[in-house]
Amino acid sequence: MRRTGAGAAAGWRDAVRAGDRRAIAKTITLLESTRPDHAALAQEILEALLPDTGQAVRLGITGSPGVGKSSFIETLGLHVLGQGRRVAVLAIDPSSPISGGSILGDKTRMERLAQEKNAFIRPSPSGGALGGVTQRTRETMLVCEAAGFDPVIVETVGVGQSEVAVASMVDCFLVLLQPGAGDTLQGIKKGVLELADVLVVNKADGEQKALALRAARDYTRALALLRPTSAVWRPPVLPASAHTGEGVAAVWEAALAHRAALAASGELEAKRRSQARAWLWSLLDEGLRAAFRQHPGVGALLEPLERAVAEQRATPAAAARELLAAFRRD
Repeated sequence: MRRTGAGAAAGWRDAVRAGDRRAIAKTITLLESTRPDHAALAQEILEALLPDTGQAVRLGITGSPGVGKSSFIETLGLHVLGQGRRVAVLAIDPSSPISGGSILGDKTRMERLAQEKNAFIRPSPSGGALGGVTQRTRETMLVCEAAGFDPVIVETVGVGQSEVAVASMVDCFLVLLQPGAGDTLQGIKKGVLELADVLVVNKADGEQKALALRAARDYTRALALLRPTSAVWRPPVLPASAHTGEGVAAVWEAALAHRAALAASGELEAKRRSQARAWLWSLLDEGLRAAFRQHPGVGALLEPLERAVAEQRATPAAAARELLAAFRRD
């Protein structure tokens, strides 16, 4: 894989298509790299792989910390492997706000799944990206699809705007919930419920099973008050246990049923087209932000204007206008 020139991308493409795990991992590393030469090669590889993408089930999974996301994903992944599929998990790992480093503990938390030859787990540091979703998660998802993984599961850290970010790149968005929600519904935001295609009350086992079943009924009533986002699908609320595996098969069948319903109605194609356009604008925003910060006129003004805003000697609006004016000047 050290070739350069026109044949380099084709060589990487063939290795990824063949399921070469080293090539898959190194391609993703290239996508995540900030080096211009790496970025250029990564985009060439991605263009070459594009015809082999789009067939996998794209499944996003979120939930508040402690709900058992990793345990549930591992149990779900093992179930899907049992059906003869190959599973990729893109686990967004939170970056430390102090060191900037990543915990990268997902393979430890999914130890059984990580040992399976037909499973691929890629912990990716969020790097402070909005909502804990890495900027390259969409591209990594395409690489996994081209390598023959189906489904591709994206796990979020479950904080901030991660739900919106992940929902904008997957076919089916699954929200994990705690048992014992009661009348307060755990304070789950209405927006999260509106995004969900499938809701799962995890930990429905042992002493908590009765609480989980009650929570499922509560959430079902809450969903009835919301306007559905799809003309052909009503989100189910399913109890399940990552510990015993009970209910996990029903969750997977619901994800498949959701995709089939959307595909038959044309909603899936429309959804993916909309997501592609949103991705384009996200990349444009990223590029413009980088160009803005690298502009020499902006660079000369940025620090003093930031200081002036912090010291309340200038309003943010006035400082922004001055910086934009500098950016527009050649």
